[in-house]
Amino acid sequence: MTTLFDSYRLGDLVLPNRVVMAPMTRVRAAAGGLATPSMATYYAQRATAGLIVTEGVQPSLIGQSNPGTPGLYTDEQVAAWRPLTAAVHANGGRIFAQLMHGGRVSHPDTTGMRPVGPSAVPAVGEVFTPTGPRPAPTPRALDTDEVPEQARSYAEAARRAVDAGFDGVELHGANGYLISQFLSSNANLRTDRYGGPVANRIRFAVEAVSATVDTVGAARTGIRLSPGGTFWGVAEREVPELYTALLYELARLQVAYVHLEATIDEEVLVALRRAWPGTLIMNPVMPMGPKQTGRSDADHWLDRGADLISFGRAFIANPDLVERLRTTLPITPVDDATYYQGGDAGYLTYPTYQHTA
Repeated sequence: MTTLFDSYRLGDLVLPNRVVMAPMTRVRAAAGGLATPSMATYYAQRATAGLIVTEGVQPSLIGQSNPGTPGLYTDEQVAAWRPLTAAVHANGGRIFAQLMHGGRVSHPDTTGMRPVGPSAVPAVGEVFTPTGPRPAPTPRALDTDEVPEQARSYAEAARRAVDAGFDGVELHGANGYLISQFLSSNANLRTDRYGGPVANRIRFAVEAVSATVDTVGAARTGIRLSPGGTFWGVAEREVPELYTALLYELARLQVAYVHLEATIDEEVLVALRRAWPGTLIMNPVMPMGPKQTGRSDADHWLDRGADLISFGRAFIANPDLVERLRTTLPITPVDDATYYQGGDAGYLTYPTYQHTA
């Protein structure tokens, strides 16, 4: 029986356990998209995870979705990340940077530029801006010859990530952001080689991953996906066919892992597990849903073939989550009012478990 606390080999890394800290937006970066000493402390506190995946990091200015998020497209940003990766490694951890291009989920008030996307179709809902929530604007549809540049931006950010000391990168292909928008059948209305049938809708994802693999190596490249997810108003046709075709291409590229969210029926997810020959990280609980991932959810998916299990909100309030899971200590609930408020409260102020006599 595989347990959460068995070691696992991921590329060149040996993970001491199968607990992954999932990427979570915390909007604590400094001006210019710079990582901060508080961010270094936050991640270092959680270094007992088998693997940490950071919050979404924009690979370019036009890829920035929210204010207060960090980047990996300038030398200054690389320099700001180095103390953070060093702190995680000093505490015995391993850390991948999640590369997140927001695409249409952005605003000119945040970046100074009109967002871009596969088509001129706005996201559903309000996006965060420096002055508060605003309706999502209509993006500018990328010309065919502009699309490869956006795909290459992930690879360029990955090169900088490795230079900054990260062990690898995870491309954010989920949750309605740019890669997800190209996979979509309502955000992507293109009639060129990037739109329409399944083979075309997966093309941008494959080009982004392929460029990243060519730049930093397959062992340092993962991707997160949300099959059938409806974040920011995206919809997907032919979900099993779409993701089976994508997994086939990712297997050909021999990427380090696929990170799946439980955004569709378990039957489909289990079929995708069978279709994917490599390492699978499973995130068992819907993002922003009513419950946090617990030990039973993790065991359920380990029994169904997942190799690693990612925990999101539970890691915010429990820097020692691995030990709490191992020894069945209580899991502190998270205060969701502190997710995006900035500052150290609700960020660095959750203690490890205090044993009483």
